[in-house]
Amino acid sequence: MASENTYTNSLANETSPYLLQHVHNPVNWFPWGKEALEKARLENKPILVSIGYAACHWCHVMAHESFEDEETAVLMNDWFVNIKVDREERPDLDHIYMDAVQAMNNGQGGWPLNVFLTPDLKPFYGGTYFPPVNSYGRLSWKNLLATIHDAYQNKYDTVSLQADNLMQHLHTANAIGNPRSNPGLVSHEHLQQIEKELLTVFDQEHGGFSKAPKFPQTFAIQYLLRQYYHTKNQDALHAATFSLDKMIAGGIYDHLAGGFARYSTDKYWQAPHFEKMLY
Repeated sequence: MASENTYTNSLANETSPYLLQHVHNPVNWFPWGKEALEKARLENKPILVSIGYAACHWCHVMAHESFEDEETAVLMNDWFVNIKVDREERPDLDHIYMDAVQAMNNGQGGWPLNVFLTPDLKPFYGGTYFPPVNSYGRLSWKNLLATIHDAYQNKYDTVSLQADNLMQHLHTANAIGNPRSNPGLVSHEHLQQIEKELLTVFDQEHGGFSKAPKFPQTFAIQYLLRQYYHTKNQDALHAATFSLDKMIAGGIYDHLAGGFARYSTDKYWQAPHFEKMLY
């Protein structure tokens, strides 16, 4: 690991507390701007955009494990133009690249948000936290960097096609006034199918609708309560109220100050991620 002030990168003139947390990383971070984007075009390097915020736990973990590591920084500096973004300063960039990462990862997203772009700013791969060694069913950060570098150097046609397809998907998904292929009201059958799928993934022992890490998924609970109101389906009511009971009795609920942590790191709701969000 590099000592605190061995390096000073291009974030030195920034004012964001989050960006300044990375100013002495051995990674040559740039802020989002003309200098970094022009460098990527001139050197024909892919861009790594890493987005986070000052209070983000896993942002700090990945920074300590990977961005403060000199060997990792050498790979990042040699192979990529590296850009750090504070999502509180640039919610527009966060929204764009969160959409891209979720599209590539079956709706999964979060922070740190790490997305790889072509020099013309088309995303072609991304994810969230990556560990320093292969674990949690994920590639290590260094192995991922090597894989991305190899693909960009030796399989650029595939990378370019993937980027173009993803851009088309994002344009379609975010088009304003884009007519549906099958316009009209959502049918009763559609609503029943959504209810059926939620009940299929419902955790009958611990509540909720996923394995660890487990998020409250308030929209799913609200949906099932509305379905019960209209259909009197007791299974929908049970899934919603049982999940709420388990959350309120668990560690995800702040029994002193009220409110809920963003998620539980276990499937029992007992081990909260100590962060409350207002969104």
